[in-house]
Amino acid sequence: MSTAASNTARYWLDRAGAPPPGPSAFPVDAVRADFPALSRTVRGRPLVWLDSAATAHKPRQVIDAVGDFYAHHNSNVHRGAHTLAREATTLLESARSRIARFIGPGRAEEVVFVRGATEGINLVAQTWGRTRVGAGDEIVLTTLEHHANIVPWQLLCAEKGARLRIVPLHDDGTVDLAAYDALLGPRTRIVALAHVSNVLGTVLPVSAMTDAAHAHGAVVIVDGAQAVPHLRVDVGKLGADFYVLSGHKLFGPTGIGVLYGRSELLEEMPPWQGGGSMITSVSFEHTRYAPPPQKFEAGTGHIAGAIGLGAAVDYLQSIGLDAAHAHERALVAYARHRLAEDVPGLRLLGPPNGVGVTAFTIDGTDPARIAKTLDAAGIAVRAGHHCAQPVLRRYGLTTAVRPSFAFYNTHGEIDRLVRELIQVRRR
Repeated sequence: MSTAASNTARYWLDRAGAPPPGPSAFPVDAVRADFPALSRTVRGRPLVWLDSAATAHKPRQVIDAVGDFYAHHNSNVHRGAHTLAREATTLLESARSRIARFIGPGRAEEVVFVRGATEGINLVAQTWGRTRVGAGDEIVLTTLEHHANIVPWQLLCAEKGARLRIVPLHDDGTVDLAAYDALLGPRTRIVALAHVSNVLGTVLPVSAMTDAAHAHGAVVIVDGAQAVPHLRVDVGKLGADFYVLSGHKLFGPTGIGVLYGRSELLEEMPPWQGGGSMITSVSFEHTRYAPPPQKFEAGTGHIAGAIGLGAAVDYLQSIGLDAAHAHERALVAYARHRLAEDVPGLRLLGPPNGVGVTAFTIDGTDPARIAKTLDAAGIAVRAGHHCAQPVLRRYGLTTAVRPSFAFYNTHGEIDRLVRELIQVRRR
């Protein structure tokens, strides 16, 4: 049996017949009180936010941290001798250190602030990729990737004369690990894979897949945008060379994200953008670049966003990550059970133990119409191709409905969803 396949021959246990868990001991009502948006109404009905995979709501602690920066510490960073500059720099670098510990490495210099996971992937493609990928080389992706982890590699392949190799899926939404191992070879330069699928909720066995890629000398970049809100992530244990995440999916501000990169790789990579902050000296004859992470943070970044993301990490740790994740797993299991049992003609997508999402279709009913009808009842879900058209095509679909969950959701909200879907089906 192949390397990755032998390490995790079946990394999902089929629990299709297991009874759904009931409500957990997680203090969801107290937590919900921290999120101002969750108390609003839509069309006269209490909001049910089942679209956290697109963007999560923000706790008051994050909102206050951003407001406090602008109200009391607003300054550019790293370049000023005055008090506010020192305060702003301390707040930014403290957030960087806390985020580094949150994802495992504990090394602030390996955390680059970017606009989001998309920019992080593009940064790697345009720096590491441009200098290491040539004609005839190969980049391996899986079928379930988000467009943000497909298009940058297509652009690179078109520029360099390289080609994409695509790992297929089993019918249950898990990756064909034997096929993955067969695709790896001496021309493999990069393996780019999602940690968690944004459509199916599949959790990939990243550690095993990374080991297999490294055996062929490839570097691995992991799209963790859908993983960090739902799983404990330790990039060191995963073995990832690069790992990206988006702040707005992690209950932080929009327009901020993180690229983690192993320090030796970041040091080798050329800068992506030039400007202030990323240099140590400039003349018309020669420029010396700052060490990572500043080398990749040209200009004035989203300082308030980084501080807000640090506050989001603090908040997540304060509520108890393990309890929050257990509550989410119970919600997803309950949702899958109710949807499958109670809504006629509904087809669930993804493995039975998927994380964060429960995508589905209903026979003869347009997903966009389902989402519009649910919105009239105050329930927010996403419908469309979810920026992951290849994985939907794998199941003969162009669109699907995708409720997605966070620790602030409740079993009662799932009951409301199911009741409205039953009415949609009847109509």
